[in-house]
Amino acid sequence: MTEDEMVDLIGGGENSVDLITVATAVHWFDLPRFYAIANRLLRKPGGIIAVWSYNTDMVVSPEFDSVMTRFNAETIPYCKFPESRYFLDGYKTLPFPFESVGLGSEGKPIELEMKKTVSFEGFLRMLRSWSAVGAAKEKGVDLLSDNVVKELETAWGGYELVRTIVYKTFMLAGTVR
Repeated sequence: MTEDEMVDLIGGGENSVDLITVATAVHWFDLPRFYAIANRLLRKPGGIIAVWSYNTDMVVSPEFDSVMTRFNAETIPYCKFPESRYFLDGYKTLPFPFESVGLGSEGKPIELEMKKTVSFEGFLRMLRSWSAVGAAKEKGVDLLSDNVVKELETAWGGYELVRTIVYKTFMLAGTVR
């Protein structure tokens, strides 16, 4: 697909979009191509682009967090690089060629906390969606074996328990330079 076709698909023409947002995905994009399209679409002056994500750093409880830290360490070898590097380091190395609007800038993302109340089942569904978990499975490694799930569940406090997770979140927001 050409850049013009992508612009048409997204909708609007050049200089017609006030805000572009990307949640937990920009690190997978062809960044030069995406940023070129964003520059074409964003209204000048004043159009804003905001990108944010979270990584594997989260807080639930001291007993759960220590088990999760070990699980995270086991997933790292299955992360797709260089893309995963961007979210693993909190978007600190993500190229972001836009002028800061005071909500993070290239090399200096703003750090936030995102809270989510979830059951262990919901948490487990989220872990199963991680690209590294899928990549490991393709290589014959089950990062979420019955033993690992049981250890996580015990540290969580039981399958039925609903807890609040505090995700370490980071954001960059800017306008066309």
